[in-house]
Amino acid sequence: MDLLNALRSHRLLAIVRGSDPDASLSAVLALVDEGVHLIEVSLSGRDALDVISRAREALGPGVALGAGTVLSAQDARAAHRAGAGFVVTPGLGDGVRAARDLDLPVLAGVMTPTEIIAAGALGATALKLFPAADAGGPGYLKALSGPFPGLPVVPVGGVDAEAARAYLAGGAVAVGVGSPLLGDAADGGDLAALRTRARAFLDVVRESAASRAAR
Repeated sequence: MDLLNALRSHRLLAIVRGSDPDASLSAVLALVDEGVHLIEVSLSGRDALDVISRAREALGPGVALGAGTVLSAQDARAAHRAGAGFVVTPGLGDGVRAARDLDLPVLAGVMTPTEIIAAGALGATALKLFPAADAGGPGYLKALSGPFPGLPVVPVGGVDAEAARAYLAGGAVAVGVGSPLLGDAADGGDLAALRTRARAFLDVVRESAASRAAR
């Protein structure tokens, strides 16, 4: 899949990490139904590979579905077998190189300029700025744009709707959102509330796109 194009088009990456595999699958399907078509299922969730496999079977190839928290080469290979179209890593571990060997695009976790350079050398498609809030928020993203203009950065970690608006206005190619979007839905919680939050985040994305078009 073309991960960079998907990030630029959708601008919202939903991160599903749950303790209940059936609820996690239901959360994925509800997100897609609401129009969120770029989704990461974290391997730190219970039976995450099975969730990915079942979601891929239910959704077909049209939804950009990936595996997150890919730490090792074994994780990357297992994600590929399960049907993940891309992988997301928290750092620059063996999973990055193994995923690229499998022709899987990688959203690689970085925080520092040195890690950004290293991620590029490893063939990362885009960069996950993590944990974004602790790194300095939108101000840090703006500072990185000086030495790295046009860098495809996806802030992740502590991104609520207001932070998403600031990051997108500040040049992020997309934002990655976990608990501020999912709440308890992937643990068996309220799917209706998830749908409401999904619509709110999508409104932020649309507002950002309209503001960018008007410049």
